[in-house]
Amino acid sequence: MATVLIVEDQTQILALARALLEEEGYKTLTAPSAEDALVILAGSEPVDTLFVDIILNRDMQAGIDLAKRAIELKPGLKVVYSTGLTLTHEIKALLVPGAVILEKPYTLAQLLTSLEPGA
Repeated sequence: MATVLIVEDQTQILALARALLEEEGYKTLTAPSAEDALVILAGSEPVDTLFVDIILNRDMQAGIDLAKRAIELKPGLKVVYSTGLTLTHEIKALLVPGAVILEKPYTLAQLLTSLEPGA
C-alpha cells in the first residue's frame, strides 16, 4: 500500500487522519510543520502522496510552498491539499498542477478517493 506523508499543524486532525489511513492499510508519516515535512522528503523514506493543509502554523501559504518544494524533491509525488478556505481563482492558480483539493470538513470516503491513483 502507498505511503502518505500527512502535514497538519492541528494535532487532533493529524492523529485522526493518521489513524484512519493506517486502518485502511496505508503507511503514514507525519509532520506538524513544513520544515519537518521537508526533512522527511529529503530523506530516503519513500513517499507516494503528500497530504497537506494549505495553512500551516498561521502561514497562509506554507502548504502551497511545501507542495512545490516537495515536487522538486520527489518528482511524480501526488499532492492532496486540505483546506477550510474558500478557494479563489488566485489561490487555485498557486496550487501544484494536478493536485486534489479536499475542503474541510471532508469524509473518510472523500479522503480515500483523493488518494486513489488518477484521482
